[in-house]
Amino acid sequence: MTHPGEMTLDELRVALAPLIPGHAIFDGWNEAALANAAAQLGVPVERARLAFPGGAVGMIDSWFESLDEIMAATWPRERVGELKIRERIHHLVLHRLESMAPHKEALRRAFAILSQPQNALHTARLAWRAADHMWRVAGDASTDFNHYSKRGILAALYTSTLLVFLDDESADFAETRGFLDRRIDDVMRIEKLKGRWRTGSERLPSLSRFLGRLRYPAV
Repeated sequence: MTHPGEMTLDELRVALAPLIPGHAIFDGWNEAALANAAAQLGVPVERARLAFPGGAVGMIDSWFESLDEIMAATWPRERVGELKIRERIHHLVLHRLESMAPHKEALRRAFAILSQPQNALHTARLAWRAADHMWRVAGDASTDFNHYSKRGILAALYTSTLLVFLDDESADFAETRGFLDRRIDDVMRIEKLKGRWRTGSERLPSLSRFLGRLRYPAV
């Protein structure tokens, strides 16, 4: 393992990212939280500051990215492959929430920052990236329109579930789990309806073939 003092800025950012939330709970996503995380790791705060040129948003971004890495390591392909698609998404979303549970106040403070108008585009990118990582871990390899629609739907589902999670005081986050399951059920119903529509549309007469026959009638 590389000594903290010998780390590149990228390596330092990766090492600090999971430490900052523990201090952001009390200090917020600011210089104090970064300084405490740097002291915990054993590096000068001046160098730690260089690893996060984006300030608070950069620190939050890196924390979320560290959750992606943990999720991928916790849910390898052989483990995910034993589950149905619905179960994969259910477990992956819950895993991310459970990973953030010890730092729930830091997450609440992060949302307050990300909800500011000037951060709207970056926030949308973070939601999309989380959805993309979950689908990739789930085994999705689509490259057509479904690639984008799946991620858009999951990003919205994940974000709405996060908001419920932030205010959930029930035992074992029962309210969040119930909300998540209902939203997944809604998505699955939509997908079934889309599947039926596609199947039905294939049986409809083709307008182009009909016009072609008018122009070039079969002998």
